[in-house]
Amino acid sequence: MSEIRISVKGMSCGHCVAAVEKALKDQEGVDSVSVSLEEAEALVSGSPDRQALLDAIVEEGYEAELIS
Repeated sequence: MSEIRISVKGMSCGHCVAAVEKALKDQEGVDSVSVSLEEAEALVSGSPDRQALLDAIVEEGYEAELIS
């Protein structure tokens, strides 16, 4: 299991955080998700496809970039 940090740009409220969390949790291989509005980051634990995570965030209307 690994931890993946993703920069998420464009979130402005709790609804945005909830949308990103749901999109990430729905991906195969994800064990847990934590999204921070203040840090503009998502932390994903598990062994998901990294590109699928980025694509899921973009589909919700936000910009996403892997940090680690």
